[in-house]
Amino acid sequence: MRVLCFGDSNTWGYDPRSYFGGRYPAEDRWTDRLARETGWEVLNAGENGREIPRRAAEFRLVRDLLDRRAPDRLIVLLGSNDLLQGADVPAVAARMEAFLTALDFPMAHILLLAPPPMVPGAWVTEARLLTDSAALSGAYRALAARLGTAFADAGAWQVSLAFDGVHFTEAGHHAFAAGLADVVRTWTP
Repeated sequence: MRVLCFGDSNTWGYDPRSYFGGRYPAEDRWTDRLARETGWEVLNAGENGREIPRRAAEFRLVRDLLDRRAPDRLIVLLGSNDLLQGADVPAVAARMEAFLTALDFPMAHILLLAPPPMVPGAWVTEARLLTDSAALSGAYRALAARLGTAFADAGAWQVSLAFDGVHFTEAGHHAFAAGLADVVRTWTP
C-alpha cells in the first residue's frame, strides 16, 4: 500500500524548538511511525505554513504530485494555518471541499483528518482560535460524509502540543501515529 500524506508542518515533522526550522527525527515523526506500524509505504508531502490549496495553479500542482507519486490512498491534514491566517470554520470547510473535489482522486481513497484543537500558546492568543479549531472537526466530519471520504478526528487521540499551541511534541507525534494507525487498519474503501 502506497499512501501520500498531504499536510502542513505537523505532517512535515516541524520541531518548534528549533531555531532554523528543523524537524523531529524520523523515529518521532508521525508519518514515519505510521509506516512502521502498518508496513505501508508512507510518502510525506508536508510543508511548513501550508494552507488548503485554493487556486487552480495549486490544484494542478497537487494533481501533478499525485500523478508522479501514484499513491493508492491520500491522507489530508490541513486547516490549522487557514484558521491562524483569519479564516473561520465555514470558510475552511469550503476551501477543503473545493480542494478535495478538484483532485480527480477517488473520494473513498481519501482520509480527511481534523487536526487536534489548538491550545493556548505563543501562537494561539485569541479565544476565536480555540473555539474554531475545536469546531473544525464537526465541519470536516459533515464534509467527509457528504463527499464520501473517510474521516478521523485527531482531537480524540490525546495529541500533546508544544509551547506554541499548534505544533505536535514528540509525544504528540507518537499519539497521533498510534491513533491514525488504528483508523487506517480498518479503512477499506
